[in-house]
Amino acid sequence: METTFFDSALFSYGLMPLLIFLARICDVSIGTMRIIFVSKGKKHLAPLLGFFEVLIWIIAISKIMQNLDNYINYVAYAAGFATGNYVGMIIEEKLAMGVQMIRIFTSQNGTGLVQSLNKCGFGATTVEAHGAKERVDIIYTIVHRTELGSVLGIIDQFNPKAFYTIEDVKAVSEGIFPPRKRNLLIPFANVLREWRKGK
Repeated sequence: METTFFDSALFSYGLMPLLIFLARICDVSIGTMRIIFVSKGKKHLAPLLGFFEVLIWIIAISKIMQNLDNYINYVAYAAGFATGNYVGMIIEEKLAMGVQMIRIFTSQNGTGLVQSLNKCGFGATTVEAHGAKERVDIIYTIVHRTELGSVLGIIDQFNPKAFYTIEDVKAVSEGIFPPRKRNLLIPFANVLREWRKGK
């Protein structure tokens, strides 16, 4: 009886585990992005990503169920899951979506830091407070995640020993932000918005 390529050992123990590995990377990466979009309130993108995430997962798991005696598939499945988590975190880091609030505590006069932030286009608010040992200034600033490094650099120049915390902010209504680089998707989004208004 003639053996086809899909019945060969090369396909069963080489190509099939590789495909399962790649499929798991894709679906776990998409799942990571879906969770991020859910946390950011992107209710139109999250369900779409969820559809492709589950579709890929079903395809991968069905191939394993069809070949339960092939233990290499199990290893490929687990390795793809682990790698997918790593890839998803890298994608999330590169996208740097959303805005964050930085809360800085400093024993120095916070006015100087506020002025430095304002010169660079960042809004900031300072509040006088009392710490455990001395008077401190608390400075609040809201920044886009892509600009987080620049703000931390300004804080470090002002006071390398300043204590600060960073929190994700789901949404902001108004604020002072430096001009951002032009996004190629913005013109398309504006056209789509005008089209919806005209309906």
